[in-house]
Amino acid sequence: MNRIKEVLEQKGIKQTWLAEKLGKSYNMVNGYVQNRQQPRLEILFEIAKILDVEVKDLIKENK
Repeated sequence: MNRIKEVLEQKGIKQTWLAEKLGKSYNMVNGYVQNRQQPRLEILFEIAKILDVEVKDLIKENK
């Protein structure tokens, strides 16, 4: 599970903007945001860099 949706909302950033910065389709990014699919580790690092957060801030801990 990831927290990409929460971070985008906190920063007031749209999924379309993130998709453009990543060079990915809106549908791909929406899959990440809705937790239907998880980004590869290198994509997760790229998302963290774009959003100016730590990678750990994008990950939910499963308990």
